[in-house]
Amino acid sequence: MRLEGKVAVVTGAASGMGKAIAELYAAEGAKVIVADMNFDGAEAVVQGISSNGGTAKAVKVNVTSQEDIDNMIDTAVNEFGTLDILVNNAGIMDGFEPAGEITDEKWDLIFDVNTKGVMRATRKAIPIFLEKGKGVIINTASTGGLNGAHAGATYGASKHAVVGFTKNTGYMYAGSGIRCNAIAPGGVETNIGSTMSNISEFGAGRLQPVHGLMPRSGKSEEIAQVALFLASDDSSFINGTVIVADAGWTSAF
Repeated sequence: MRLEGKVAVVTGAASGMGKAIAELYAAEGAKVIVADMNFDGAEAVVQGISSNGGTAKAVKVNVTSQEDIDNMIDTAVNEFGTLDILVNNAGIMDGFEPAGEITDEKWDLIFDVNTKGVMRATRKAIPIFLEKGKGVIINTASTGGLNGAHAGATYGASKHAVVGFTKNTGYMYAGSGIRCNAIAPGGVETNIGSTMSNISEFGAGRLQPVHGLMPRSGKSEEIAQVALFLASDDSSFINGTVIVADAGWTSAF
């Protein structure tokens, strides 16, 4: 029970990596807010956690809405008494568009979800953590946030921003007992592909050789194990950094 007595919020938790993180946290003793736009999916995750003896509550959250984010964090405090761990996992993909094919509309949407959502939830959680004198923030970045040829320009830029935000937050609050780290998954078997539309033929073609170097796809449960490590006291000396989990993909270049 590495998270016994802890309260965690996980966004994008109705499926994929978020679901696996929420389930593992609950199994390790945490009380979990399962946050997602897909409320039915979030409820199903909660039912599974409850049937296994864990404690969780589903909250419908659109991370582009400050009101929804405020309600998500407030619900954790009101239902479970506090907040100890924030996992900013919700995210969407672009359509592999290069710079010359980007639209303002898609750029704004992807940054609202992938980057601004992370900022807003972190901003809401920081005062709680400062009052407690401790807290953990874990952001889902991407190998696309460290490299230029893993997705389109918009997704890559949004995840590069998450990496920079993570490092700044970790440094700024290091003396206040708050740790902020990110996970950069490589290709993982999730349903994030369902968020893609109008895929760029040119962009997809340019990315194909790089994707072909991937040793294998990862499982959501493998990423959840990294998230558990970062949430637990086992990682007490790790702050402001990015852990790459990609089966060695990016070690090739």
